[in-house]
Formats: sequence, structure tokens, C-alpha cells
Amino acid sequence: MKDYYKVLGISVDATEMEIKKAFRKLAFKHHPDRNSGDKAAEEKFKEINEAYSCISDPEKREHYDRFGTDGGGGFSPFSAAGGFGDIFEDLFGDLFGSSGGRTGRRPAKGNDLRYNLDITLEEAVFGTEKTIEFPRWEMCGDCGGSGSEPGKDPETCSSCKGSGQVRFQQGFFSVSKSCGRCRGTGRIITHRCRTCGGQGREQKHQSINIKLPPGVDQGSTLKVRGEGESGSFGGPAGDLYVVLTIKKHSFFRREDTEIICEVPISFSQAALGAEIEIPTLDGSAKLKIPPGTQSGRMFHLKGKGAPRLDSHYRGNQVVVIYVEVPKKLTPRQKELLEEFASINSDEGSKSFKEKLKHLFTGVEN
Repeated sequence: MKDYYKVLGISVDATEMEIKKAFRKLAFKHHPDRNSGDKAAEEKFKEINEAYSCISDPEKREHYDRFGTDGGGGFSPFSAAGGFGDIFEDLFGDLFGSSGGRTGRRPAKGNDLRYNLDITLEEAVFGTEKTIEFPRWEMCGDCGGSGSEPGKDPETCSSCKGSGQVRFQQGFFSVSKSCGRCRGTGRIITHRCRTCGGQGREQKHQSINIKLPPGVDQGSTLKVRGEGESGSFGGPAGDLYVVLTIKKHSFFRREDTEIICEVPISFSQAALGAEIEIPTLDGSAKLKIPPGTQSGRMFHLKGKGAPRLDSHYRGNQVVVIYVEVPKKLTPRQKELLEEFASINSDEGSKSFKEKLKHLFTGVEN
């Protein structure tokens, strides 16, 4: 008498899960497709199947434990009913291409879409609403997504008998794959929908409104749920991803939450001090320039920058001052500057032009 427990390498009180686990391991090891031409492996494989067929069945196992036989006249891996093909499919599913049900018409989510949207710096800082238009595939309104002409139902596929799969023998195994004739749908469209050509969907132009929150930045992505392409066989629609690009501004530039600008002042304003008007995204603001301000000095206008997304915080505006040197002088201006240079004891005999060169470039002659 064969010891089926020993064949499977399990104890006599092994649970159903332990029996299946042992069978899995041994079936993979001795599978004929993995041991081509190995007669010993083939015989071992048959022995494993015989043992599992008995031990996995509660009634046969009880009979075997009491009398040493399965009470069923033995086991053949080639039997048409209750054979190894069904056992293997139950244990391994799709690992070897086998599948127990129709898969071609399962609901599937539609494709996601991407839309690139250009906005201004002001729109990014303060938020805005935009209407965008884009093409997308939607379920055909005439055939309802079936792909068949209204009033003409698809026919059952003759190859798979409507199951969506065809079964064939591979060695000891009965395996199945998606039907090539109906592409797993189980149905054949004999009269294609004239609107969509049998695809079940058609391309349309969609227009939607989207709201951009304050503080979005370059590359920010807004996800609009359900505005992608329609799903198939009742599946949900995909999503729309709106990717933002901020146009270059003629005066301001942005770094995180800071808005930066460069503002020119005259030599006299830099030397004597002044109060000037500064452009901001909120309008104009006053800025006091202290006497002796050097080119490159930065001033911060609190709360005049960009907001942080989903936050009440708002950054600052950074004003970078540079001193404009006049390119042309009137005779009177030239006379006054020369007089200024002559009485400037700090620089001695250096001309005013040399002092300006040192001031702006840091280079001394």
C-alpha cells in the first residue's frame, strides 16, 4: 500500500491548507513541462497527483485512513471528470494560463488624460477659474458602448460559445486562454454601429470649468476626477490631470513664495535718499530709500509675495535697487559733477568717473 502522506511529505493530521501547499510545491518541482523527457519525474508527478486526489477529498481520505484505499478505484490524471485539469486549475489559477471564468467583459477604468495649461503669474498668485476644451473618447451615444448597430444584438461567439475563452490540452493540463476570435468578449458584432464603427466609443470635444487655488506654481498638477476617457463595459471614467505652466512676466519673477523685481533709481536719489513708488501684484506701494543707498541693496515688502498653496501664509516682495548712471549730461550737469568730484576729499585726485567705476564694478585703477 502506498503511503500518500509520505508521498506528499505531510503528517497524517495535516490540514487542508497544508495539503494544498505541499501539493503545489511538489507539482511545480516534478511538472513534466519543467522536466522534459525525464520519465522518473513523470512517474513521480503521477504519484503526487494520485496522493493528492485521495487526501484532498474528505470522504476518500477517511476511507484511506481506515482501510488503506481511497474507495474510488484509484486515480487517473487523464480522467475527463474530476481529473487533474480541474484540480490544477483550482490550485494554480492563472499561473499556467488557466482561468475559470470569462474575463473579456469585465468593467475597466477609462484612460487618464493630461492637459497643459498656460497661466499668468497673477493668476498663479491669486487663483482663477478657467474654461478648457479638449478631445476625449466617450461611450457611443447611439449603441450605448456595445459597438453594434442599434436593434442588432451581437451574436454569441461560435469559437468559445460565449465564454470568452478557449480550452485546450497541454501535456497533463487542461488550460485556457482568451478567445482570439471575439477577443475575450464572448460575442461577435455582425452589424457594426455606423457612428463609432464598432468601437463602442467616439471622440468628442469636452468643455469644463476648473478652479485654480491661489499659490499654484510652475508644474503644479490639478486632478479632475472622472473627466478622463469613459470606461469600458460599465467601468468608471478616467481622470483629467491639468499641468500648469506659468508665463514669463515682463517685470516680476517668482522664487517659491517670493516675488522679485529690480527697480532703478537715480544717482541723486541714491545719494540723498527719496521716497519712490514700487509696482506690486496688489498695485503700487511706497518705498523709502535712505541716503547713501548702494546699487544691489535689497528691500522687503512684507506680505506682497505669493501665497503658499493651501495656506494662509504669503511671502514677501523683494525689491533689488540698482543705480542708473546717466549716459548723456548737459553742460551744466557735467559742470556740477566735476565740481562735486573736485571737492570730494575722500577720493583725492580721482575723477568722478573713476569713483563710479569703483562703485559699480569694485575695480580700482
